Amino acid sequence: MDLLRRLKAETRPHHERTEGVVRLMDADLTPEGYRRQLEAFHGFYLPVEARLAGPLAALEPALELESRWKTALLEEDLRAMGHDTASLARLPRASPLPSLPGLAEALGCAYVLEGSTLGGQLILRHLTRHFGPDARVGNFAFFRAYGDRVGPMWRAFGAALTQASERASSETFDAAVVQGARETFDTFAAWLMREHDVPVRL
Repeated sequence: MDLLRRLKAETRPHHERTEGVVRLMDADLTPEGYRRQLEAFHGFYLPVEARLAGPLAALEPALELESRWKTALLEEDLRAMGHDTASLARLPRASPLPSLPGLAEALGCAYVLEGSTLGGQLILRHLTRHFGPDARVGNFAFFRAYGDRVGPMWRAFGAALTQASERASSETFDAAVVQGARETFDTFAAWLMREHDVPVRL
């Protein structure tokens, strides 16, 4: 089994638990609820992307990291919904974060974030139908990440992951990738559950 298929199989319950606390597909989702969900995403992505930058730099230029960061897109969406620089700075940050002690765990974490971008295309279609022309929700910059390059960017990530695994040629490395993905799913789910009921001051 190649590593991508192993990741999908061995993280399935963690993935499903995380999907279960994301409320973006709710039939009664309001603009305020959408904003709250993006605020929670921002609180996770901002510190996690900062933590990923160091270890993943070892795989440049194959990963095109500058094209993969999503925090700026979340901030674009949140500004469209009323935030400014000061209120963005006041948004809570996730804690605890995935530990990510090395490249393997960082790749597992990146697998979760990149998979979220791939799966986010379904959410984007739902949001555009659900909200229609409502200007209060902005242009869904976060979910439009990569534009028409979603497929190529996912394949490029898979290729970089496979090459790193082959270079390591170690069951320990691959197991650490899986553990990094599991920990990322679990900390993200815990953070979303906490933030659902925490009001945010603009």
